[in-house]
Amino acid sequence: MKREFAAEPAGEGDAAVGGLLPPALQAWLDRQGWTLRSHQIGMIEAAVAGKDALLIAPTGGGKTLGGFLPSLMALTSRGAAPVPRLHTLYISPLKALTADVARNLIRPIEEAELPVTVETRTGDTPQNRRARQKRRPPDILLTTPESLALMLSWTDAAERFAHLDAVIVDELHALAETKRGQMLALCLARLRGLAPQARFSGLSATVADPPSLLRFLSPDPERAVVVHGEPGAEPEVTMLVPDAYVPWSGHLGLFAVDAIYRLIRTARTSLLFTNTRSSAEVLFAALWRANEDGLPIALHHGSLSVEQRKRVEAAMTSGRLRAVVCTSSLDLGIDWGDVDLVLQIGAPKGVARLVQRIGRANHRMDEPSRAVLVPANRFEFLECVAAQEAVREGDLDTGVTLLPGLDVLAQHVLGVACSGPFLPDQLYAEVTRAEPYRQLTRKDFDDVVQFCTDGGYALGGYERYRRLVPLPDGSLKLADPRIARQWRMNVGVIVEAPVLRVKLGRRTLGEVEEFFIRTLTPGDTFIFAGQVLEFLGIREHDVQTRVVKDAGKAEIPLYGGSKFPVSTYLAARVRRMLGEPESWHRFPDPVREWLHHQVRRSALPPDDGLLVETFSYRKRWFLVAYAFAGRNAHQTLGMLLTRRMQRGGLEPHGFVASDYAISIWSGHEATDLAALFDVDMLGDDLEAWMAESSMLRRTFRNVAVVAGLIERRHPGQEKTGRQVTFNADLIYDVLRKYEPGHVLLRATRNEAAAGLTDIRRLADMLVAVQGRIMHKRLPRVSPLAVPVMLQIGRERVGEADIDMLLDRHAEELIDEAMAPEEEVELQGDADVA
Repeated sequence: MKREFAAEPAGEGDAAVGGLLPPALQAWLDRQGWTLRSHQIGMIEAAVAGKDALLIAPTGGGKTLGGFLPSLMALTSRGAAPVPRLHTLYISPLKALTADVARNLIRPIEEAELPVTVETRTGDTPQNRRARQKRRPPDILLTTPESLALMLSWTDAAERFAHLDAVIVDELHALAETKRGQMLALCLARLRGLAPQARFSGLSATVADPPSLLRFLSPDPERAVVVHGEPGAEPEVTMLVPDAYVPWSGHLGLFAVDAIYRLIRTARTSLLFTNTRSSAEVLFAALWRANEDGLPIALHHGSLSVEQRKRVEAAMTSGRLRAVVCTSSLDLGIDWGDVDLVLQIGAPKGVARLVQRIGRANHRMDEPSRAVLVPANRFEFLECVAAQEAVREGDLDTGVTLLPGLDVLAQHVLGVACSGPFLPDQLYAEVTRAEPYRQLTRKDFDDVVQFCTDGGYALGGYERYRRLVPLPDGSLKLADPRIARQWRMNVGVIVEAPVLRVKLGRRTLGEVEEFFIRTLTPGDTFIFAGQVLEFLGIREHDVQTRVVKDAGKAEIPLYGGSKFPVSTYLAARVRRMLGEPESWHRFPDPVREWLHHQVRRSALPPDDGLLVETFSYRKRWFLVAYAFAGRNAHQTLGMLLTRRMQRGGLEPHGFVASDYAISIWSGHEATDLAALFDVDMLGDDLEAWMAESSMLRRTFRNVAVVAGLIERRHPGQEKTGRQVTFNADLIYDVLRKYEPGHVLLRATRNEAAAGLTDIRRLADMLVAVQGRIMHKRLPRVSPLAVPVMLQIGRERVGEADIDMLLDRHAEELIDEAMAPEEEVELQGDADVA
């Protein structure tokens, strides 16, 4: 039985139901020995009052039951329905979670013999079942945001949803701060117009800002309430530092594999979370080498085939696995009661993400979840300590607020047109009731509608972009019914990089990104799906492989955009920790000595300023800045600084960025740091770089696909990644030349600023440090600089021929940084710019 459906044991409930439940449902609870929790009763009371409700309760607190109880009560009490009508719509971010909730909802319905029907509708639902659902809808339908968008595009959508009584959105926090959340918000606003009587409920376990999340769920504060569940048991979060050793650099945590394996042996079932799919593959391979007991250990991430992931999920459900190495693919919702240990390999990058992952263990509200953090390097150790303290104090970091996605809006406008003609004035009023679009200007809306109508000024001469036509009453309709079919084949806002299927014989193992495969030649080996594969060649969209035993120098597939930057909140906690030497006694000796050496050789990054170190190494000058602004912002900072240094004649050769610092190497020393880090770099320098950046082209490709300008799939054919990229580049160049203010170019700049470049965070940092730049000119590398200088994945700039791979010189770097103090002669005091 899914423990999310559990209530209090009999006699321990917080409140009595007082005969509120129908007899059959009450009898079923009595047979389980349960009474309802106070927050479950709170959801019933909100429903009786006709209010929208956001339920915030810890994992294992019965949120799912709380969300469904009002619907089960209403459906049980209604008597026989003369015509099948959809009563309750449940929306979750994951197909697997939808299926899991359906299984666990059907059980009490069947055991209590309630007159209620339940079905799922996702991308995995067979076509015959979808057709039957249209003819005879179930009482409760469980779906995903993408399937909801499809259903709202039906020509009879108004009729289908007219009698909807309840909408339940699960894991609401995981959707609200994403482009999928923007799509969902538009769909919810559409549902409110079609079914004004419907109640909206949101379920969430980790919320830093409940009022904001409530606004996402309900636009009317008079109609909405927040229902809080009582706090569950405090989680037990510990740190794994084998033999008190913490590496200088790296992110895989392989040094701790033997200790991790010993923990797996002591637990019933473990989930091992990594931050990237590549890391999951490497860790899984390392664990199999250490698996002397032959424990059943599996791998789960988003690039594996659906069949492979389902097999792993089924094995977990039946208790046949001892451990699963996974990524964010298992962050949410699915309840495996036997999981009693969660390991976070590498720093979590955000407190809310860590709390979400900790919640995968135990699923019992009155018993603590057990989690172990495994920092992969010294900065990550500090980050893990900060996260550990934040969890203990109950502090969560808030997510990033995205600008309203104009590409998402364009997709929605065409979806509305698929269901029938619409009046722009009415649609604008409806769209601005969706929280992400509340401040949307009428000009932006009209530009999006114009784009949907004819593509805009630069593309208006092409027949293929004329998708809407006006009617005499001022409404707009589809120019051709075939456009609806094309739209439905391409709906969704998740745009993966071009991928190829990995085939082992006739079996599909999953997908890898095309850019990685193009770096291989036949005979090369790579690790995928937990196996070492030899690359044989490419046939159409398939990568042909065979299994080999010897890994040798097997490559690890790389996946673009898969790394999380450290959150602003967590980075700030780390900075404060650095300024509290009295707390360092709890750190392992290597970390404590590392920080004390930094104090003696240079300085610690100030909490309200910027520490910049310059020193010479191997006949080149290095600049290391400790900005703590996250990897994405630092990548942008590196590009802008090197452009500025190039103009100043400093001959920059390249840079490397981590979440905590950036290192640039050049032919000459940078001395005027106030000018170098002036906030004006976010003006012309930023515009010039973004105009020529390949990153902006990639972002435009994604925006164009979401907006429907470029189709991933077309009836009867599917475009290759190269075709999509080629088409996007052509259109991008045309728009930049003839219509630089095109709505999709604006959408591209907005998305780039909020995502890969993180310009807002960079701007906040630069403004904050003006006049507070501490410059330390050193005779050699500082201890704090070693981790960032050992990072892999350096960027190159200009035409310089850089042959420096600093990780090859790790021992030399460390020896220099940690040499006895009497050997070091610092050159003067710090300058403050």
